[in-house]
Amino acid sequence: MSVLSRQVLNRTLLLRQHLLTRGRHSAQEMIGHLVALQGQECNAPYVGLWTRIADFEHADLTALLHGRSVVRGALLRTTQHLTAAEDFSLLRPLVQPVLDRAPRQGFGKEIAGLDPTAVADAARDLLAGRTLTRPQLGRLLAERFPGRSAGALGGTAHFLVALLHPPPSGIWGAWGNRSTVPCVLAEEWTGRPLQESPRAETMVRRYLAAFGPAGVKDLQAWCGLTRLGELVDRMRPQLRVFHDERGRELFDIPDGLLAAPDLPAPVRFLPPFDNLVLGHADRSRVIDDQDRKQVMPGLSAVRPTFLVDGFVQGTWAIKGSTLLLTPFRPLSEPDAAAVMEEAERLLAFLVPDRTAAGPAFA
Repeated sequence: MSVLSRQVLNRTLLLRQHLLTRGRHSAQEMIGHLVALQGQECNAPYVGLWTRIADFEHADLTALLHGRSVVRGALLRTTQHLTAAEDFSLLRPLVQPVLDRAPRQGFGKEIAGLDPTAVADAARDLLAGRTLTRPQLGRLLAERFPGRSAGALGGTAHFLVALLHPPPSGIWGAWGNRSTVPCVLAEEWTGRPLQESPRAETMVRRYLAAFGPAGVKDLQAWCGLTRLGELVDRMRPQLRVFHDERGRELFDIPDGLLAAPDLPAPVRFLPPFDNLVLGHADRSRVIDDQDRKQVMPGLSAVRPTFLVDGFVQGTWAIKGSTLLLTPFRPLSEPDAAAVMEEAERLLAFLVPDRTAAGPAFA
């Protein structure tokens, strides 16, 4: 099979994301397989694991965060992700070039003329052996760089230095104030040095195992890096090569399973920013182009979604004890019933002590 249909790509992605059948994996194993789990919102990773793992409980992830085997920090596309501690030491150096550009894009004139290396060194010195919030770090940096904005300095350090945000940051229900989020040096928190010569080939294989078959632009959209075509081309002898129905080249690991196009796909709920939706440049394998604006209405918003027959068919929101469902178009009676049934299970996970209300179509 050299040409893969959209349906094959859809079912294969769902298979590799454990969204056809909930896996019996541990939370640690699932996070490792997914490489990095979106953690922009504290509850999102919990929902992302619940929808993929049979009998997943909140305490399963919370224990990993407290135990330091799973960590939260800026990674792919400069956004917060949860990843295994050992994977952070691989990924962070690889995506650092993207993070290095972020301060200039975010703070511009406020940091113009500053030596980024000097700011990074000062931040490491201030954080050595202790925990600071970003505002605290910014204020201390402002003492070393007079006349500069503490907010811009703290934000710059956030990108230039490999920081992690330990609990209570990132645990279930820890919304709080972002100004109180703790920051620590990653190497001190995990006890692992960042890899000095990380192999990008390892990242490519890990991505393809969870998101493939995929093209170079898909890989770049997932990690935020650019100009990876030469790297993938060097790996070509070690990879399988396919094409999609539009003739675009797709790559895969040698033993990657391809799913049958007619495999049944149950209703699944995804949290906001889930990488199933964001992990490809060509997202048509999981969402119709006409529906994308309803999921991504702005530059920094990706709404929680639900899948029907393998494709995003609506969004959801929790309002108190009510789970509001907004389908993009009318659902058939069987599909509506399946959505409501899965919504009941999700609501029991989100609000386990509720005494009233329930799912409802908006």
